[in-house]
Amino acid sequence: MKKLLLGFAAGLLLTHAANAQSATGNPQLATLLNEYYETSARLDPLSATFRGDARYNDQLPIDFTDSYRAENRRTWQGFLAQLRAIDRTQLPPADQLNYDVLRYDLLMQIERLSLPENQIVFTQFSGLPQSLALLGSGASAQPFKTVADYDNWLKRASVFPAWSDSALVYFRKGIASGMVMPKVLVEKLVPQLNALVATDISKSTFYKPVAQFPEGISDADRQRLTAAFTSLIQEKLNPSYRKLAQFFQTEYLPSARATAGYGALPGGKKMYDFRVKQFTTTNLSADAIFNLGQKEVARIRHEMEAVKKQVGFTGSLKEFFAYMRTDPKFYPYKDAEGILNYYRSITPRIQPMLARMFNKVPKTPFEVRQVEAFRAATAAAHYFAGSLEQGRPGIFYVPILDAAKTQSRESLFLHEAIPGHHYQISLQYENEALPKFRRYGFSTAYMEGWGLYAESLGKELGVYTDPYQYMLALGDEMHRAIRLVVDAGMHARGWTREQAIQYSLDNEPIEEQRAVSEIERYMAYAGQALSYKMGELKIKELRARYQKQLGSKFNLAAFHDALLMDGALPLDILERKMDAWAKAQLK
Repeated sequence: MKKLLLGFAAGLLLTHAANAQSATGNPQLATLLNEYYETSARLDPLSATFRGDARYNDQLPIDFTDSYRAENRRTWQGFLAQLRAIDRTQLPPADQLNYDVLRYDLLMQIERLSLPENQIVFTQFSGLPQSLALLGSGASAQPFKTVADYDNWLKRASVFPAWSDSALVYFRKGIASGMVMPKVLVEKLVPQLNALVATDISKSTFYKPVAQFPEGISDADRQRLTAAFTSLIQEKLNPSYRKLAQFFQTEYLPSARATAGYGALPGGKKMYDFRVKQFTTTNLSADAIFNLGQKEVARIRHEMEAVKKQVGFTGSLKEFFAYMRTDPKFYPYKDAEGILNYYRSITPRIQPMLARMFNKVPKTPFEVRQVEAFRAATAAAHYFAGSLEQGRPGIFYVPILDAAKTQSRESLFLHEAIPGHHYQISLQYENEALPKFRRYGFSTAYMEGWGLYAESLGKELGVYTDPYQYMLALGDEMHRAIRLVVDAGMHARGWTREQAIQYSLDNEPIEEQRAVSEIERYMAYAGQALSYKMGELKIKELRARYQKQLGSKFNLAAFHDALLMDGALPLDILERKMDAWAKAQLK
């Protein structure tokens, strides 16, 4: 998938291609960029839906099969050949940037499709079974506004039995080859799947769209659609989820592995090396990233010691972590609404400084919501992008299993919401000057690097005035530094799950339940967790460089605007672009 998790983080409306203006001056390149985007949407209709492109809302390809992947790979190789036929040196700077990003995307996709990652079709952390439930609930990107919308969904969801049967074939291939998930992840996956089997059809998450029809749908259509949804759930979805759960419980679990990392898989080193490159957009080795992570952990620990001293805590840093994890004063909430209201109060507090740090801000509205119950146990806080055209706000989703055991963090809001992902993603999606494949594209290191950089702006924005909130912010930064160590540790150095959990507990103020959930996320989604810190370090490096180079000519708002204006870029391409910007500021 390309990636459904990122679809959650980046859902948005797409204007139909026929109505879109080309954002490049070279006709040959403009045609290629448009064809690339259109082909991507056709081959990956779920991602198109998450972007809001309704043309493929009735389609559900079985996209993990060897034949489907081979078709994709041949397609992207053809695009790469066409791109190489264009003389980059004859292009203007904006088109050179388009050229570079497309070349990077194609090379990464071609390499990814050569790896046997399709023998683990989905995990407890992300995949179609979870995203199908989110789409079918009516609370996500799949629209349920017209009769055609409902019929599109019925057609799409009716493919799920064939999709899930094919998934079983590939999971069994994985069992035969040794390409299997860790046992602890499978144990989390089984109850997820069982939870989506509804004995009372009217209480199924898939029944919600017909339990709350929009105005304008006739009584006859309501009756037909209600019957069709009931039949879909009863005859196709329930049996498929039940079959998957039983397979994992009885057949897959006994073959699952006890190890944590990709290094234990056949060809695992090659797979992890690719994922390091994919998610960091650098050529650094896993060992180099592991060592960098250890240095960052040491630096942040020193800052944490200073905060501990400031508040007068006389015990060790680990005891201070335990104190912040257990003292009731850090858990003031009685219900979920109290936590959500706390996060809603942050925007007006930081608004005066935001106006000084950003010249251009999103027009897309914004909301804070609680994560739905069916996925709250395994979901992290995340951002789901909105759409001006659809009137859909950007949403900061907060998972709350038990309000009395949940801490609120200013840094989390800055990262996921404002000025983090809501600013970065919304400004990119609102920028009609970008070609569509970039307007709706992503680079994890850039996006998550921006989110973590946004956390670092807390004191400049007027928050982190409470030392305990600053300690939690340091804890969040430490969390991303730890990721460099534990992700590379598990997947490249043979660390166990328990080693990684303990390393987290020893170095950050984190609840054990969250530490376990995070480590299991890295086990399932290798390499992605590296992107945050690597992206943040690059953005901070660029800011420091230009402040030194430009002196009094450096303007923070202009820097932020330039950083965000061209959307998510691989870090080396971003650096070249920003170096050119800095040179222009000197003239």
